[in-house]
Amino acid sequence: MSIIELTGVTKTFNGGHVPVNAVRGIDCTIDEGEFVAIVGPSGSGKTTLLNMIGGLDEPTSGKIIIAGTDITRMKRGERTRFRLNNIGFVFQAYNLIPVLSAYENTGFIMELQGAATDKRDKRIRELLTEVGLADRMDSRPSRLSGGQQQRVAVARALAPRPRFILADEPTANLDSKSTETLLDIMAQLNREENTTFVFSTHDQRVVKKARRVITVEDGLITSDVKV
Repeated sequence: MSIIELTGVTKTFNGGHVPVNAVRGIDCTIDEGEFVAIVGPSGSGKTTLLNMIGGLDEPTSGKIIIAGTDITRMKRGERTRFRLNNIGFVFQAYNLIPVLSAYENTGFIMELQGAATDKRDKRIRELLTEVGLADRMDSRPSRLSGGQQQRVAVARALAPRPRFILADEPTANLDSKSTETLLDIMAQLNREENTTFVFSTHDQRVVKKARRVITVEDGLITSDVKV
């Protein structure tokens, strides 16, 4: 069952005197439960593509359907609410709230959604245990390593059970051991919870774990291989 459908998607930025065609007409479908890496050189359009799938940016033309809903027809506020309830994000910079503990950061999105306290508590503890941080729930980000912070970010993204996770260069700031641990955790969650993961990455370690690799160059898909 397809969860992401892109038809004729383009994105043109009008900065300066010359328009930049970052994405130049992409058609793509991603099914529920896939583990996908979007790869390509810097400036190829892969992050722009990820941002449009996540509703963080609007396409210049084309259609993006997420779980049967055309997000390109939504107003900004509608897209924000849709993201909150359907899409999880993991960013290169972790984006944890410094004054909150790992426990509080993990439950932040669920709290915004208005989830009941007991439901939230059960889900937070379950996820932090799964990512190996059961003993660090009360620690703030400043007391955690980079790898541990990124694992909290993954737990936070998964907490509200989104339709899929978008991960933009999630291993860029991690050492080899932390990267392997994080990727193993995400691959396990993909298998056990059927969570769809879509990565934008330069990291060959991510590519090796992926079961589908989409290559983007000059704003176009040049290769789409299931492995």
